[in-house]
Formats: sequence, structure tokens, C-alpha cells
Amino acid sequence: MNKNIKYISGMALALVMLTSLPACHSTKLYKSPEFASEDLFRGYSSDDTTTIANIPWREYFADANLRSLIEQGLANNPDMLIAVTRIQQSEAALSMAKAAYYPSLALVGNVDKTQISNGARGRDILGYAYNTSYMLGLSTSWELDVWGKLNRQSKARYAQLLATHAGRNLVQTNLIANIANAYYSLLALDEQLHVTKETIKLLEESTATMQALKDAGMLNQAAVEQSKALLYNTQISIPTIESQIRELENTISLLSGQMPNGIIRSSIRLQSIPEKLKAGIPVQMLAKRPDVMQAELAFRSAFEMTGVARASFYPNLSLTGMIGFTPASMSGFFSLENIAANIVGNIAQPIFAKKQLKAQYAIAQAQQQEALLTFEKAVVNAGREVSDILFRYESSLTKNELRAKQVESMTKSVEYTHELLKAGEANYTEVLNAEQNLLQSQLGQISDKLEQLQAGVSLYRALGGGVE
Repeated sequence: MNKNIKYISGMALALVMLTSLPACHSTKLYKSPEFASEDLFRGYSSDDTTTIANIPWREYFADANLRSLIEQGLANNPDMLIAVTRIQQSEAALSMAKAAYYPSLALVGNVDKTQISNGARGRDILGYAYNTSYMLGLSTSWELDVWGKLNRQSKARYAQLLATHAGRNLVQTNLIANIANAYYSLLALDEQLHVTKETIKLLEESTATMQALKDAGMLNQAAVEQSKALLYNTQISIPTIESQIRELENTISLLSGQMPNGIIRSSIRLQSIPEKLKAGIPVQMLAKRPDVMQAELAFRSAFEMTGVARASFYPNLSLTGMIGFTPASMSGFFSLENIAANIVGNIAQPIFAKKQLKAQYAIAQAQQQEALLTFEKAVVNAGREVSDILFRYESSLTKNELRAKQVESMTKSVEYTHELLKAGEANYTEVLNAEQNLLQSQLGQISDKLEQLQAGVSLYRALGGGVE
């Protein structure tokens, strides 16, 4: 070996650190928090693991127009695109954390020119000599992960990466649900507009009948005017419904990443309502629901960062080294005899850090506890949401038969009161009340179906459906 290659005694320390300390890693491994999920859905307990959340959204939503809107939304919605960029940021952060395992390497160069007095001519500038040294080489440093600090930082970053994926899934499930709910609301408004226009035709006929009866001396002008007032009141609702339709079309366009435009759609009458929505068991929801997964991953990240804070109490071990050329002059710069190298092992044990390390550890522990409580809150909230939707859906289904009977009775009531009015056996107020009640029952029927369609969408989202 060339005699000019220099080794500093710190190399011995580095070898000792490498051979004797790797077993000192902190071995406390992450474990998913336990949570009692019994009766999480409040009375909806079952051993049946069939859940609508396992149905792909392209199969769950049978309406081809709705599927097309969802596809456009997943491809173009700004929130989806933002979620993808967050994943990219987390991937870069994870790569950076993993890179800390490896030594850093840098090209370094130096020119040192020193002025030295030769004592020959007093303080005159001519009495000084110059000593110039050169250096060009590679410098490296490496922090040894003896205590697992870097490993835990990497695990925390990995949990954060998984959380961004869960965040993207959360955006996707919410987006699918929002588009579907808005679409069904649009169909319901279309049907309300249709029913209202049909009612207006009925009221126009009724008003004409009352005018004829008034002309025949069977009714007074008050009956005619009240009939007209009901007609006008119903006509006034048309512009409001049309405005709501236009606004909802713009909302759906925005959700699907399009400019405001008309929406191609079918009819609410063509939408089928399942007799039962299967929720599976709570454990399945905990494994699929993105916000619950996000909350657990946040706890996992906080757990690993607590380990990082704990490892900060232990000595910091590192290696630094350099190899390069250090000639006395530019002549023969890259000659072998000008090669120099050194390697130094460093150890630094914190002794007094103004309580910063203890404070950082206490903060990390508190953040870990906060993340655990947030996770538990997310689980309870998810269970409550599923319970509410299931009860609301089943309650709404019980109204269908009664609502159908109500609409049928009100339709007959309008027919009968018209006949009785013409026969002089009913007064005009009975006719007006029957017509108004018929309209309200028909609108109620539309509202019931919308509630059931949206309950199916909401439960699908609440169980974590829509992620593929």
C-alpha cells in the first residue's frame, strides 16, 4: 500500500461499531390497535359476510348513464387529480427516507494558499513566501442505524404513503357517492316536474269545469277564483323546479370534471330498489373503509415516530471519510504517490440538550395517543353512520305500500269529487283539497324512492364500496 495513504485511528472505532452494536435495535414492533366491534351497527348483527361493498361500482350501479358520469369523474375530477399528486409526494418522501440508510458521496476540491514570513526583509511584502496546497477527491459520510432510528423513520414514511393511497380511495368513494346521489336527485326533480305539469293540466280542466258550473248558476265566482289560485300556485313551482334542475346539472358536470352542461339521463321510474342491503360484519367495514384505514395508518406513523424520538436518547454513530489527490503542486496532480485517504468514526452521546429530547419524546407520545383516540373515534363514527343508514333505509321501505295506497285513494278522491261536484253533491273546496292532496302524495312517493336510492348509495360508501 502506498506510504502516503493515511489512516486515522478512528477507523478502529468504526469497525467496533459495525461489528458489535447492530443487535441494539429497538425491537418494539407495531401492532394494530384492538377495538371491540360487537354491536357496532346497533342491533344489525349477522354471521353473513356478504356485503355490497365487495360489489364493483360498475356492477352496483346498473344505469349506464350514471356509470359514464362516474367514469368521467374518476378521470377528470380535480380532487382525484390532487389525491394522485399527494401519493406522488409521499412516494418521494419515502424514497428520501430510505436513502438515509446509504452513505452520502460528494466530489470535493480545495485550493489553500498560505502566506508565510521568511524573516528576511522585515515586514516588507517581499519578505513573505507562499505555500499552496491542492486537494481533489471524494468525501463520504454515513450514519449507522444502530438503534433503528432511520428504520423507524422509513416505516413512518411508508405508513404515510399508505395513508395517501387510502386518502385517494376516500376521495374516490365520496366522489362516486356524490355523483350517484346528485344523479338520482336530478331524476327525482325530472319526475317532480312531470307530475307537477300533469297536475296543472288537471287543475286547468277543473277550473274550466267550475267556470262552466258558475255560468250555469251552480257555483259562485269565489269557487272559480279559488280554483284559479290553486292553479297559479302550482304553476309558480315550475320555474323553481326547472332552476333546481339546471343547478344540479351544473353540479354533476363539475363533479365529473366537465364544463357546465346538460346531463344525459334516464328516469327514476327505471331505477330498481333492492329489497335488502347487505352490510356484512363490522370487521369487513374496518378493513375496507378508507377513512378508518387512514386513521389507523396515522396511528401507525405516530407509533414509529415515537420510536424515533426514543432512539434520539442513544449515541449517534457515524462514519466520515475521504479519498483523493493532495499534491504539493499542479505537476503530476493525479500521480499515485499523491493519493491520500482517511476514515473517521464518530460517536456523540447527548448529555445536556435543554430538555429538548425529553420534550420531543413527550410530544411524540401525546401525538401517538391522539392518533389512537382519533382512530377509535373514526371506528365509532363509521358504525353509527352504517346503523343510521340501515335503519333509515328499512324504515323508508315500510312506507312504499302505504304510499301507493295513499296515491291510489287520492286519485279516486279527485275523480269522485269532480263527479259529485257536477251532480251538485259536493262543494268546490272538497275538489280543491282532493287535487292538492293528490299532488302532495305523488311528490311524497317520488321523495320516498329518492330516499331509498340515496340510502343504497350512502351505505355503499359507508361500507367502503367503490374502491377497486
